[in-house]
Amino acid sequence: MAAIVFNSGHSLNNQTRGAEAMTTQEIHANNIPVVEQLVSPRSGRPIANQYIIYSKDYRVFQSYGSRIVAINKRTKQVYLDRTYWNYSKTTSKYRNIFLRETTKETEARIKSGEYILADLNL
Repeated sequence: MAAIVFNSGHSLNNQTRGAEAMTTQEIHANNIPVVEQLVSPRSGRPIANQYIIYSKDYRVFQSYGSRIVAINKRTKQVYLDRTYWNYSKTTSKYRNIFLRETTKETEARIKSGEYILADLNL
């Protein structure tokens, strides 16, 4: 099976270190992203196919297999995928939860240049 290669150039393959588990410090030191499901603010339950990915440098919202938003942890710069940021009503609903704002507010931030449209799914 092929290795997963991240934009940073790091890769992760199916080889493991036996039964030994990695510590949290090792995960962060190796820049291995941590993935969790987006949680509904109403029910407190995980939302299927909606994910938050935490890497060393970014917090990313992913809907199904598409990255929608990436936030640089250091600069707080918000990047929206130019194709998928407003792809469907469902994508918009969960993007709004992730960003804690409305679509109208997101559109205003894009127009002002505060948010940058980028290709997050190359």
